[in-house]
Amino acid sequence: MKTNVKSVKFNFIMNFILTVSNFLFPLITFPYVSRILLPDGTGKVAFAISVVSYFSIFASLGVATYGVRACAQVRDNKDLLSKTVHELLLINVIATMVVYIFFTFIILTVPRFYAEKELFFVTSIFILFTIIGVEWLYKGLEKYQYITIRTIIFKLIALILVFIFVKKKDDYIYFSIISVFAIVGSGLLNLFNARKLIKCHRYPNYEFRKHIKPMFFLFLTTLSIAIYTSVDEAILGLLSSPKQVGYYNAAMRVKGILFTLITSLGVVLLPRLSYYVENDMTEEFHSALKKSMNFIVVIAIPIVIFFMLFAKETILLLAGENYINAVIPLQIIVWALLLSAITNILGIQILLPLKRDKALLVSVLLAAIVDIIVNLILVPKLAAIGTAISVILAEFTVLIVQLLILREYIPILFKELQFIRIGIAIIMAVLVSWGVYKLYFFPSIITTFIVMSCIFFTVYFILLLILKENFIIYIYNIIQYKVFRKFL
Repeated sequence: MKTNVKSVKFNFIMNFILTVSNFLFPLITFPYVSRILLPDGTGKVAFAISVVSYFSIFASLGVATYGVRACAQVRDNKDLLSKTVHELLLINVIATMVVYIFFTFIILTVPRFYAEKELFFVTSIFILFTIIGVEWLYKGLEKYQYITIRTIIFKLIALILVFIFVKKKDDYIYFSIISVFAIVGSGLLNLFNARKLIKCHRYPNYEFRKHIKPMFFLFLTTLSIAIYTSVDEAILGLLSSPKQVGYYNAAMRVKGILFTLITSLGVVLLPRLSYYVENDMTEEFHSALKKSMNFIVVIAIPIVIFFMLFAKETILLLAGENYINAVIPLQIIVWALLLSAITNILGIQILLPLKRDKALLVSVLLAAIVDIIVNLILVPKLAAIGTAISVILAEFTVLIVQLLILREYIPILFKELQFIRIGIAIIMAVLVSWGVYKLYFFPSIITTFIVMSCIFFTVYFILLLILKENFIIYIYNIIQYKVFRKFL
């Protein structure tokens, strides 16, 4: 069975559309919901979903990443693919049953949870649908068109449901149901459609044991990442004030949106790179990695520089004047974009396809340790700024460890990058945009932000085109070919 697989470019476009929808829909619903439910209601829902998400990590046992790789490697053999899906799904079902027992015990015995037991049990549907939704199967087979269209449809339905059912402050339970539906409501549809992708009959020789070890390592990796990306706010809250947590959270929200956009390519490359490794397609593997690194460097560096220069305008636009103290944390945290984008290539696009899960785990565990130690040292003195510094040092730790592990890949990834041309384009973009910013007065923050971003990125990309930077020329030729073919 030869799976019909779309190009990486097509999958990237589909995943980019999906990424945009993931933060566009909350931008539409949140202003309405926040005014109806007030901070108390939205806070309850957010807290419940965050608690449930940790239980979901234990139930999934790393399958969200491992399943993509495992399915991609056997996608051309329907029997092996079907057998693999059966094995992973059964492991997850058993883990989910255990997790639900423990979850129920916690909710019924911890007073703070018991007080909102209805809310917690409703949001716990997230755990079940995450497991039976077998999203990893569709990603492993690179069905990004299906994933994108299906997800947007369910988000549109959820959007309508919010305006129909959330009418008063006590409707936060309804909002939690709709929120879960928007995230994983497509799980049942996934399970139903899976019959077209795999065989449903029982196989006589299931091999569960071979999956346990790699799943366990990836589970620990997922848990470690969850710890070092979320423990910051907990330590900041304990050692500083709620206001400082608010400033830090505002900066992290900006970073989170930008990171998702930058790493869209990496998400769609994981199954393709796993397939190349499994089939000894070394040349294709290296070629994809070069393009991925070129994409990251060309896109991430200007984004980092722009949002460092115009951090004040960004915070005022997205959060308001009450969050002006988030400017410096944002100027620091934004550098984590470049570091984490590179480690996304090293970890997700190289270590995972090569099945070097233990090395990936070591890198994120060390980052978690560094993050906690630096937070404990700096937060009492620097508050949110100290937490931002800890993020940079944690990401830098991951980068150094992964570069040491993957020394042989450094020439492949970095040798052909044209840093001088990129540097010239960056310098000119900074000079032109900053010059306009200082010379002209703009009537509003949104006008300033839009004009500055247009000037900065237009100058940057036009100069790269003039200087014939490899990746920009590659993209330009693709666009030119598509347009030329369309009109002739």
